[in-house]
Amino acid sequence: MAFDIEMIKKVYETMPERVDRARELVGHPLTLTEKILYAHLWEKTPNKILNRGKDYVDFAPDRVACQDATAQMALLQFMHAKKPKVAVPTTVHCDHLIQAKVGAEKDLKNAKSQSNEVFDFLSSVSDKYGIGFWKPGAGIIHQVVLENYAFPGGMMIGTDSHTVNAGGLGMIAIGVGGADAVDVMSGMAWELKFPRLIGVKLTGKLSGWTAPKDVILKVAGILTVKGGTGAVIEYFGEGATAMSCTGKGTICNMGAEVGATTSTFGYDDSMSRYLRATGRTDVAEAADKVAEYLTADKEVYANPEKYFDQVIEIDLSSLEPHLNGPFTPDLATPISKMKEEAAKNDWPLKIEYGLIGSCTNSSYEDISRAASLAKQVHDKKLKAKSNIAINPGSEQIRYTIERDGFVDIFEKVGATIFANACGPCIGMWDRADAELQLRNTIVHSFNRNFSKRADGNPNTLAFVGSPELVTALAIAGDLSFNPLTDTLINEDGEEVMLDEPTGHELPPNGFDVEDAGFQAPSEDGSGVQVVVSPTSERLQLLEPFTPWNNENLLNVKLLIKAQGKCTTDHISMAGPWLRFRGHLDNISNNMLIGAVNEFNGKTNSVKNQITGEYDTVPGVQRAYKAANIPTIVVGDHNYGEGSSREHAAMEPRFLGVKVVLVKSFARIHETNLKKQGMLGLTFANEEDYNLIQEDDTFNFIDLAQFAEGKQITIELVHKDGSKDTIMANHTYNAGQIGWYVAGSALNLIAAES
Repeated sequence: MAFDIEMIKKVYETMPERVDRARELVGHPLTLTEKILYAHLWEKTPNKILNRGKDYVDFAPDRVACQDATAQMALLQFMHAKKPKVAVPTTVHCDHLIQAKVGAEKDLKNAKSQSNEVFDFLSSVSDKYGIGFWKPGAGIIHQVVLENYAFPGGMMIGTDSHTVNAGGLGMIAIGVGGADAVDVMSGMAWELKFPRLIGVKLTGKLSGWTAPKDVILKVAGILTVKGGTGAVIEYFGEGATAMSCTGKGTICNMGAEVGATTSTFGYDDSMSRYLRATGRTDVAEAADKVAEYLTADKEVYANPEKYFDQVIEIDLSSLEPHLNGPFTPDLATPISKMKEEAAKNDWPLKIEYGLIGSCTNSSYEDISRAASLAKQVHDKKLKAKSNIAINPGSEQIRYTIERDGFVDIFEKVGATIFANACGPCIGMWDRADAELQLRNTIVHSFNRNFSKRADGNPNTLAFVGSPELVTALAIAGDLSFNPLTDTLINEDGEEVMLDEPTGHELPPNGFDVEDAGFQAPSEDGSGVQVVVSPTSERLQLLEPFTPWNNENLLNVKLLIKAQGKCTTDHISMAGPWLRFRGHLDNISNNMLIGAVNEFNGKTNSVKNQITGEYDTVPGVQRAYKAANIPTIVVGDHNYGEGSSREHAAMEPRFLGVKVVLVKSFARIHETNLKKQGMLGLTFANEEDYNLIQEDDTFNFIDLAQFAEGKQITIELVHKDGSKDTIMANHTYNAGQIGWYVAGSALNLIAAES
């Protein structure tokens, strides 16, 4: 029987009435996205039309999921909220703190030794507050959620940007910061601006070398990394229904890379098959009874232009395999053009590593198709020219692919099987010689490929592709290799071609596992003790942030004017810094160390206006904090793109940054700033970004009148005494202004407990 089956049945019991009422209100057929959102209103029964891209709406998600790196801060905040137990089903998954180096067994043993304090903390907090706990080695959060918790028509939030993976099972699943998760775990409403809707019509059918990954790589090239901001992407059409459930998950997973709030597919036979194969026949049977409510109304998909704000159409029959990158996941190149593009850009052709797995592509289908290519190395007397490594998505996947012989196939071509964890995808990869910072090329089936993301080397060019394409390229060892047309020379000197990949949507002999790695919480956790040592380097209990004094903000110094792309990786790096995710003071030493200073083109080098000297960003900010000087960070477009990590908002808040002023925000990061009591503003006139000088002082001269919809006036005082006045916009509503006044959203929750 499925986890939380009674909760799922209750969702299905209430959904028809709420959806029918919503359809009556809006007066037209509904998309799947609208059905799920209207069915999950905090007020239960819809009573008004919600305006896309305008109305802030309170929702009641069905569940919450957290991964170990973000769970630390989320649960530290939940403890501060003074609640006895989580209000909705919640899980914690230990997948980020396992570094890939040698192989699964030894790497997992090392992780348990090095992060034992954190794992014990998460285990005990989960036990105390009624949270399901997935132990280290159990698998990657999003694969485990898809296998165990996701259900069609449900709504969940998770403290990881790739929570959206659950859209592959027809959910509205949204990545959030820890403070948002605390709201829902505390039994409060969760707020979201009602999204715009992008429809993607998939015609034709995937075949040959083309995989579901190529759909989202194509979409990323169309929408760019910010084209989906504020929108839900809903996929439909014959190509969608012909695709596997896990393939749908892959597409939804990388929707985070175009800034989309989430992505989803309508309920179909592939989802029913997957639910039954993963031991959730009861969920499939319950979903079948309300199937018409778990997909869009027929009129919507027949005339999508009438019901979506934007429609994209992709013919899967003619879609080519793609490689996206380097350094950004939206630089899309069809494989037939890669040789030309590589030559034009002087990309190193030799591929050092082919990495398969991650939360995006570690299903049974993914591994089986990649294994069909690896098997050809022996059959065709070839030798893999690149290193190959694999991260299975879960212990259930790992156990099943080992049983079915795929692990043996990969090991025979020299592949390393890493732990069931994120590993290189999030920078948890102790790659040999990475510190030499040599220029090199790798290919992987992950979702992100920002500079330094995988191995910490800014000169590693990472390209994103499907597992089968990554495997073929790793066999060839050549970025310019096109497996659809090119041959390889085998050990006998013969020219051979790789056959098209083949595989199984689901294991023919079913899934199997001895120990999935799940720990159920105690029925009554009131007696469980959670201990955090005051001398710990890994964990630190939180102190509440200081409330606003309701006065104007004056004499604010510029900390950094960030140039170009500034993702959450730039603001709060992962990799070796993951070990400090539960200690706000220690992790704040990585604040903005990856951001490029507009005034000198360097990273981690800014001017201290007190001394006139240059120092590290955290060093300068700590000096300002000690002197009680407020500061501001200025940024470019899509500031805070990437991960949901709220540390990118909490670190500046903790160190005394008062304002972040940018051309535009990524959705999750803007919300995280608001939740932590920060002032997140955008230039009313983007050209005013150019007015800001290195030694500027900022005066927010009418902040005392902070109000919904009211611009804020900023006086820039330059070093020579001259002044400019600029205007800034904000998106705070009355409730969010309440967070700012209180010092943080958490302060409000604690006050109401």
